[in-house]
Amino acid sequence: MHLTCLSLTNFRVFSRLELDFPRRVILFHGANAQGKTTILEAVAFLALFTSFSAGSDRQLLNFNLPESERIKVGRIVGEFERAGRKNTLEVRLIQEPNGGNGTTRFRKEALLNGVNRRFSELYGQFNAVSFLPQMSKIFEGGPSDRRRYLDELLCQIEPGYSKHLLRYNQAMTRRNALLKRLGEFGGPPDQLDYWDGMMAEHGAYLIRGRIGVLKQLEELARQSHHQLTQGREVFRLDYQPSFDPTQALSGQIELPGVQRLAESSANEVKEIETGFASQLVKRRKDDILRGSTSTGPHRDDLRFMSNQVDLGDYGSRGQMRTALLSLKFAEVDLMRQRTGEWPVLLLDEVMAELDPVRRAALSDLLDKVEQAFVTTTDLDMFEPEFLAQHEVWKVQHGVVSKET
Repeated sequence: MHLTCLSLTNFRVFSRLELDFPRRVILFHGANAQGKTTILEAVAFLALFTSFSAGSDRQLLNFNLPESERIKVGRIVGEFERAGRKNTLEVRLIQEPNGGNGTTRFRKEALLNGVNRRFSELYGQFNAVSFLPQMSKIFEGGPSDRRRYLDELLCQIEPGYSKHLLRYNQAMTRRNALLKRLGEFGGPPDQLDYWDGMMAEHGAYLIRGRIGVLKQLEELARQSHHQLTQGREVFRLDYQPSFDPTQALSGQIELPGVQRLAESSANEVKEIETGFASQLVKRRKDDILRGSTSTGPHRDDLRFMSNQVDLGDYGSRGQMRTALLSLKFAEVDLMRQRTGEWPVLLLDEVMAELDPVRRAALSDLLDKVEQAFVTTTDLDMFEPEFLAQHEVWKVQHGVVSKET
């Protein structure tokens, strides 16, 4: 898979940008705040339909748009080839008046080959793996950061996962509202039956998907980590599910029960659903008292271990960066195995703080993928051979120019 063309309109610093890409590695260089990372952000948006850096999608609209414009529209249009077929994916970011009281609302929409589609139908059409320094928050941040990491990966490679995630969250929101009402005003608990069933139905797919992908992700990341640390460290993932469908998992993803779930059939998903529904019923009394749902995939956690040391609690900066590289290498291989296509690789200032061993491993990865976009503020971080083999494009004040 590779991106052949990217068009940006009123996106971040770019009022208008049109780029045609070759099927190879492209190095974007320039000073800070010139638009290098914004290009990567736009490409990643075509895969995940959310920004890897903005707190709100509204922030992606060009801030230079005149206030007099009643309707402000930003566009990301990507043309890409997948399995020999050409496709066009367009995302529109729209800020428009909300009634006559001077307020505005923001929405986004997407089109595949000119046809409006739901976002849940578009995950996996275009795949990308991103590496940014701030992604270390999956180690240092809270459980929600790690769940988001898992969900974003699964949305790209697991058909239907995004639909189940959306419906699970919708059902949980409704169930929590009902729990609060029952806690304040009372009423028969069986009012929860419908939302319990919805959460169990869709939550079962989330549970199976997470366990299945973590087993495969760990195996691939462990190989990369062994290479990057020259065999000095052993990498492991510790999955801590809120609801344990195997009753013997105990947070250890190497146990046979996880492998069984990873290869489970539709009947086994039904078994997870039945067990999860039963757990929700058991927790009703406590959930009514607290006004929220206390068990389910929305309360899962994932820990990253190196030589039995939890990197989030005790890992050094270097260890976390190495583990992050290992995970990204694993994601590339995982997407290749699951989809049959190489994802587009997006690397932001990746050479900073890497020693020669890790730089060599990264160069090997770049040689494998069909296409990669790399940013840097300093070309001296790259060997002359690397610069001679790949295209170098300069980004300055929102203008991109090819260099020889």
